[in-house]
Amino acid sequence: MNNMKVAFKIEAEDNVATALMEIDTETIKLRGVSEETLAVLEKIPEGHKIATKDISEGEFILKYAVTIGRATRDIKKGTWVSLHCMESLYDERSSHLDSVTGKPKDISYE
Repeated sequence: MNNMKVAFKIEAEDNVATALMEIDTETIKLRGVSEETLAVLEKIPEGHKIATKDISEGEFILKYAVTIGRATRDIKKGTWVSLHCMESLYDERSSHLDSVTGKPKDISYE
């Protein structure tokens, strides 16, 4: 149990946790307001979000007990939550950013 990778869930109402390191398909420990385990179903980059419950298309994404976005498709518990499956409610332009690197995809630099 001590060698488990960790993600941090900030508030009890949050439906995502943040990966504190890159995580592969494995069982991890949630820290913060929760001390439970979570089966991760796909690779999650360090610093990215993991769904801690099933999230339906159109449902709000909660982090810090604050709505940070909306699911653009159904998101399964234990999967990666980023711009490929959610939209930001704060930044209209975020839909044009690469979900891993954050680089704009709508600008050509020549």
